[in-house]
Amino acid sequence: MKLYLVPTPIGNLTDITLRALDVLKQADAVLCEDTRTSGFLLKHYDIKKPLYAYHQHNEHKVLEQLISQLQSGKTLALLTDAGTPGISDPGYLLLRECLKHDIPVECLPGATAFVPALVQSGLPTNSFVFEGFLPLKKGRKTKLEQLATEPRTIILYESPHRLAKTLEEMKAFFGATRQATVSRELTKMFEETRRDSLENLAAHYAQHAPKGEIVMVIEGYQPPSKKAAYKRDDEDED
Repeated sequence: MKLYLVPTPIGNLTDITLRALDVLKQADAVLCEDTRTSGFLLKHYDIKKPLYAYHQHNEHKVLEQLISQLQSGKTLALLTDAGTPGISDPGYLLLRECLKHDIPVECLPGATAFVPALVQSGLPTNSFVFEGFLPLKKGRKTKLEQLATEPRTIILYESPHRLAKTLEEMKAFFGATRQATVSRELTKMFEETRRDSLENLAAHYAQHAPKGEIVMVIEGYQPPSKKAAYKRDDEDED
């Protein structure tokens, strides 16, 4: 009786760990965000297991059934399409319910998109905040206002069709000169990381629509130096 949260490659299939493959081979069944995507991965490694859909549209509906299976002694492995379950993907609800029923849960170490994006951004990695996806409507402005003065490096996920708009909003809230990076298609053939100011990134992606999964890393807020503050005071007096 155990639930395993198994990270899967974010692009390159060879990034899966040996331990993840062992767990998938030993599990009684595999829960998948998309059975087609997970089925392709398992077929690549010649692993044959029953696959069951588990995603944001059915996770409440199947929760009781999954808990019953685990309590009966089954070992289940949870996969998302890419990365670590529970990180901007399904997993939290089932994990929380397992803990409530004293069902053992183990999350394996493995791939997640924001770590390589952060490390190769060139921005500070000693202190950062991961915000997942910004709210689409309600609370979006409030969140941007809060993040505008966040001193830690900020990490966000974004969809390619919203990227240009989000960069324009950030330019307005954070300032045009704030440094940032946009990483897309990490670990894949056309992987790209672009480093520049929010103003230049917004202009670039307004003209060049991106494709693939996007990770944004934004420089944390840096308060003006005393020297700069004194200079502005002098200029105001003139």
